[in-house]
Amino acid sequence: MIELTVYNRSGKEVDKISVDEAALGGAVRYGLLKQAIVMHQANQRVGTVQTKSRGMVAGSDKKLYRQKGTGNARMGNRRTGIRVGGGMIFGKVPRDFRQRMPRKQKRLARDSAVLAKLRKNSVVVVDGLAFDKPQTKDFAGILKNLKIDRSCLVAIPQHDENIYKSARNVPKVAVLPVADLNAGDICTHQRMLFTKDALVAFLDREAGSES
Repeated sequence: MIELTVYNRSGKEVDKISVDEAALGGAVRYGLLKQAIVMHQANQRVGTVQTKSRGMVAGSDKKLYRQKGTGNARMGNRRTGIRVGGGMIFGKVPRDFRQRMPRKQKRLARDSAVLAKLRKNSVVVVDGLAFDKPQTKDFAGILKNLKIDRSCLVAIPQHDENIYKSARNVPKVAVLPVADLNAGDICTHQRMLFTKDALVAFLDREAGSES
């Protein structure tokens, strides 16, 4: 069991919560975790780059001069890739870099990522993050009170527009509902901040998926 301290928004201890490692697989599956991270990074690639091949460049396709007898190196048409303004040899074309993983593997990789953060003491739990309206200054103050000064992924029970807008201008901070957590986003941030309700919902979800 891993015991976590629950803090209030001022950074004071208010409660304790225990996490059973068995609910997160009991071990960190590093091979699966790497596969999930590579997939996450590949899926962020746009893949719309394109260069003109010789068939796309404007110009005559007639040979510039005869093959022999001119004293010059042999030369093809104006659109050849070895001339300035010609087409690109083996030019880049739009492509899809997306990768896929089975749903069960993605879930196991996500659990491994959370377990790895827990074992490194990189998870902080706060009792609540509710805002009446977007307040970036207040949100940044909460992070300071919790001594979070590095990149952080904030996990909340469900989408909350006020929390999202409060955090979007804070550098290196991302907000995700528990249902959208994934290994890629977890591993690209150095710390994780769970609200208490979000952590309970996440663990209950795991217990429900095992039964």
